Amino acid sequence: MRVIYLVLLVFLPSFLSASHDFGSFMNKQMEVVKRLNDTNVTQELIIDIIKKQEDDYSKHIEKIILNKQKYFSTKRLHNTEINALEKIVKLNDKLGNNYAVKRDEVLIKSYQIIDLQYKMIQDIFKALDKYSYSKLQQKISEIFANNSVEISAINNVDYKYILDIRSDSKVLHQAKENVIDYYAILEVNSDVMKYMSVFDKKMYTLNKYAQYKLLKPILFINSSSIVKSINSVLSIYGFNVVKLILILILILFIYFIRTLFYNLLEKYIVNIESLESYSKDILGSVRRLVETLIIFINIEMVIYVYNDFVSILSVSKTFNMLYGFIFTIIVYKIANAIAKIRIAKIQEEDGQSIKFEVINIGIKMVNFTILILGLLLGLYLAGINLTAVLSGLGIGGFAVALAAKDSLANFFGTLNILFSDMFSQGDWIKLDGVEGTVVEIGLRVTTLRTFDNAIISIPNATVANKDIKNWNKRSLGRRIKMKLGVKYDSKPQDIQNAVKEIREMLDKHPGIATSNTNFKHSIDKHHLRIVRSQDDAVGVKKTLLVYLDEFGDSSINILIYCFSKTIRWAEWLEVKEDVMYKMMEILENNNLEFAFPSLSLYTEK
Repeated sequence: MRVIYLVLLVFLPSFLSASHDFGSFMNKQMEVVKRLNDTNVTQELIIDIIKKQEDDYSKHIEKIILNKQKYFSTKRLHNTEINALEKIVKLNDKLGNNYAVKRDEVLIKSYQIIDLQYKMIQDIFKALDKYSYSKLQQKISEIFANNSVEISAINNVDYKYILDIRSDSKVLHQAKENVIDYYAILEVNSDVMKYMSVFDKKMYTLNKYAQYKLLKPILFINSSSIVKSINSVLSIYGFNVVKLILILILILFIYFIRTLFYNLLEKYIVNIESLESYSKDILGSVRRLVETLIIFINIEMVIYVYNDFVSILSVSKTFNMLYGFIFTIIVYKIANAIAKIRIAKIQEEDGQSIKFEVINIGIKMVNFTILILGLLLGLYLAGINLTAVLSGLGIGGFAVALAAKDSLANFFGTLNILFSDMFSQGDWIKLDGVEGTVVEIGLRVTTLRTFDNAIISIPNATVANKDIKNWNKRSLGRRIKMKLGVKYDSKPQDIQNAVKEIREMLDKHPGIATSNTNFKHSIDKHHLRIVRSQDDAVGVKKTLLVYLDEFGDSSINILIYCFSKTIRWAEWLEVKEDVMYKMMEILENNNLEFAFPSLSLYTEK
């Protein structure tokens, strides 16, 4: 028995070694609880003790975060003591030492509760590295709940009756001390949970500082009496000296990064061979957007620091949507900058084979795709489930198709116009009573410029279903058709000679297409087809007809029917004018005069 008591004397002085920080702190808090439970303590003293207790917990949290790895190097604190006490309890139980049994049972439970406290604190500080603040709060609640369940399983016997037993037994006295310590430990456990809840945001912030290797200098700054007095004023507005310093450093750092980032961007884009000719335009179009993006990042980081490194969900979603929007506009600007340069080069090239309207519609479709992808990106960054959105589009697609049937009809009309190659930009067409030059074939409408300089927009669905006369779909030959009327008193031989000379003049005229005019047909390998006449397929006319045609009301008419080689209006007018002068000369040389409408009156006798 003397050996057993000697072992107990080793265990009883303290629940934890005084050299261990956690043990020292817990022993100190047990003494605080005992003082608060003292019936002789005054209210003013209680308030003072609680303030000091709160300060102790705050400082101990700082100490733990500064030395987390060292602090939590031990997984279990009292396995050896508990095992030894359990053997002693069995021995005392056999010997009938009831006070000794209760004394040791209470001591075992005290050790178990302290171990659970230690595990609880370990779990909370480990969770700091794994979770965001909102999830951390949930995790802390789970840890508290688990601790309460485990404590309840241990605290299943009421030992307070031992305190009412009157005896001079030394073992009973030790048992009473252990009971008092036991209930003090239970209160300390409750205090730990209380202050962990109170300081959860502070723990999260300090842990962030520790991750950024800033905790020691920040604690040093906060320990200054001047800083403490300034913080007391700034705290009203949610600021402190450390926050202001970090925000200032952050603004300067982001400004430096912005300049460095843009210089690197400029350097690498210029060095990319495929983008060499576009680099200046690309950089010029996105410079303001990149600066705006960096400014928004800076603002979000300032808010993040101001809120103690805790993200605000609504703010994060808002900024994410802004980032998605700006990124979309940057891609849009880059694509259009490249397209602008390519269009300028295409317009400068002679003999280009790419249709302008195909390029225009291609650009519009690329831009539309960029905007749709940007919208989806913004929704994704805002936390919206895109799977549900796309599923909803599938369900609502039928209703959308009905509502947008005209737009869809115009879009397919556009495809019909492009693939059928009915007309192109710059073509002179006549459509449904409207005549003019095609300005643009858009996704929805085709725009015409009339000859009186008005603009007309016609839906592509209408264009695709109407008869179209295209004056530009010809390669050689623009028709010249007229009638020359000579007087009835003209001699037949003179008329015959004039017809012959006009025919010869037209046949030899360099601007008139004849059967001797050479034209090389180019075969389009991409459009394999069989046609009866290649001339009609590509628009080649060489017909030349000059004949005495009819006896009119007041003239004898000579039919002139031929085609100029050119299809351009101004050149056609020049050829036509020259032909008319030559025909006037031929008529004059053959003693023929132009007839004009006349009326003869005959008086009957």
